[in-house]
Amino acid sequence: QVELVESGGGSAQVGGSLRLSCAATVSGSYYTYSSHCMGWFRQTPGKEREGVASIDSDGRTNYRDSVKGRFSISQDSASNTLYLQMNSLKPEDTAMYYCAQNSRCTWIWRFWDYWSQGTQVTVSS
Repeated sequence: QVELVESGGGSAQVGGSLRLSCAATVSGSYYTYSSHCMGWFRQTPGKEREGVASIDSDGRTNYRDSVKGRFSISQDSASNTLYLQMNSLKPEDTAMYYCAQNSRCTWIWRFWDYWSQGTQVTVSS
């Protein structure tokens, strides 16, 4: 079982930065005996949830094209915390952001097992 608690959302100006955090509480054996993937997704009204970035248990990362070079995903294994550093923010980054956990990385959001409650990110000029 995995519980994900997200924080760090808010408002930023165009070109500004925000850092999202996601604290994960997992069973003691999960990361010892199983591979995993942690990811960030976002959703705007009337649109499907879309993958933003992911990182697997080997540290391999993947980003959607629109955030490459601007966003950075990282994971602190000591604190079981996932981060999303968002730089050079654009209005189109405005969305509800979610962190998620799964046994493997996939862009299909419905396949992910665990989700945070979501936090709003608003980018304006």
